[in-house]
Amino acid sequence: MTHSADPKPLEARKSTALHGEVRVPGDKSISHRALILGALSVGETTISGLLEGEDVLNTAKAMQALGAQVARTGEFAWKVNGVGVAGFAQPQAPLDFGNSGTGCRLVMGTVAGCPITAQFDGDASLRSRPMRRVLDPLQLMGASVMSCAEGGRLPLTLQGARDPLPIEYRTPVASAQIKSAVLLAGLAAPGVTTVIESEASRDHTELMLRHFGATISSQPEGAHGRRIALTGQPELRGAPVVVPADPSSAAFPMVAALLVPGSDVVLTDVMTNPLRTGLFTTLQEMGASIEISELRGDAGEPMAKFRVKASRLKGVDVPAARAPAMIDEYLVLAVAAAFAEGTTRMRGLQELRVKESDRLEATAAMLRVNGVEVAIEGDDLIVAGRGHVPGGGLVATHMDHRIAMSALVMGLASDQPVRVDDTAFIATSFPDFVPMMRRLGAEFA
Repeated sequence: MTHSADPKPLEARKSTALHGEVRVPGDKSISHRALILGALSVGETTISGLLEGEDVLNTAKAMQALGAQVARTGEFAWKVNGVGVAGFAQPQAPLDFGNSGTGCRLVMGTVAGCPITAQFDGDASLRSRPMRRVLDPLQLMGASVMSCAEGGRLPLTLQGARDPLPIEYRTPVASAQIKSAVLLAGLAAPGVTTVIESEASRDHTELMLRHFGATISSQPEGAHGRRIALTGQPELRGAPVVVPADPSSAAFPMVAALLVPGSDVVLTDVMTNPLRTGLFTTLQEMGASIEISELRGDAGEPMAKFRVKASRLKGVDVPAARAPAMIDEYLVLAVAAAFAEGTTRMRGLQELRVKESDRLEATAAMLRVNGVEVAIEGDDLIVAGRGHVPGGGLVATHMDHRIAMSALVMGLASDQPVRVDDTAFIATSFPDFVPMMRRLGAEFA
């Protein structure tokens, strides 16, 4: 299956200058975690700015199925009355996470620390994605996989530990999902659960755990890594959370503004967590005009206003060490690289092979079908930028929202229109993408 049951094709055409001020949806990573930690807390958590895409709504439904009270109180405003650490109830039906690997893997961590059994499932895309590297440490903590599809894939049934064990675990790859699953399971274990990363991944879980009252420390480990230690069995207390705008979503109007001549776009409240700003750093190295102002913060997460103007970009070498800080943004960076002058080499992208699709191959295919010279060498993506993109291609999105949005951004500045076979999955992370881009002046048909 390579598209949704009800595909929504769309075409992007060369656009006039983009102008306006917008706030992209709330950050998906923070939205998932706010719901989950609210459910694991005692008392009420209020959330404003929650991303109301399908992925996050499926996490909200899972929290309800596990016994928390979750309610929408207004536009992007929600409240959660939690059950406390290890307080989840046995769900009466499978937990369906749709397309969301983040929601699924983080909730596996929470279930692993509870004496309950839950079945996890999702759509065809999520069923194809590997779960074993999350399940391995959870089994060390006492959880059991009762059944699963081949290769540890969904649908699977997980039995949580009656007496979860604290562990010291070194992650095999830089993955916030692995780290977060272990820490969330560790909440229910006595003593200290430690996660060691050789390359630091996103620290949203650590920051939010501290915000809800957990005792957690994070220390440097080696040249680029972190050692995170969580004291188990805390009493988390409900807390207000303001969800910043998602930097991964902001990437699409940002790159569009850089590529469409004459554009001047302002993006408000964008998260500026240093472990999420790799794209901004890279675009500035390429010569992008990006002004950052009005820095502020909430729940440990900084945010700022970005003003982006059309710019002439040049090719750069993107180091592998930057990958964890921009793993979801390489697709749209590749589009920017196609319009740059000179070659851009993006190093160390092995993690892209296990996302919603094999994003490394899909990104290369998206560029090739639109006349861009591109190569994959090992886990590096190499894009030969020539200052313009011929366009005219039909992009296969493989049920991947970021491929769809990246291709549409490309079409706004390419010589000929760019078509995508299906935009239905954009709703998983950015339901307002097409209307918002049209408000800025984008030409979609």
